[in-house]
Amino acid sequence: MWPFVVKIFADAGYQGPRAALAAKSSGSWIIEVVKRTEMHKFVVLPKRWIVERTNAWISINRRLMRDFERYARTVAGFIRLAMIKIMLRRLTRATA
Repeated sequence: MWPFVVKIFADAGYQGPRAALAAKSSGSWIIEVVKRTEMHKFVVLPKRWIVERTNAWISINRRLMRDFERYARTVAGFIRLAMIKIMLRRLTRATA
């Protein structure tokens, strides 16, 4: 389904035969469990800020602030609308 996905990074909650079987049955994906070496030390993860920033932009919309929707399709639709709104605002912004 997604030929560009080669490797899946997962945390320790996904180690085990069930996750490995799911990755194997989905294609030629390799699942790599990333374990923490130091438990109580804060480390900035690479590219994590992109995800956090995008979540902050999406949560500006009142409907997506909390998880009230019944179906995942509805949430996906509202996230798509929120991102379209952000892109349109940036594209129509006057450049000085």
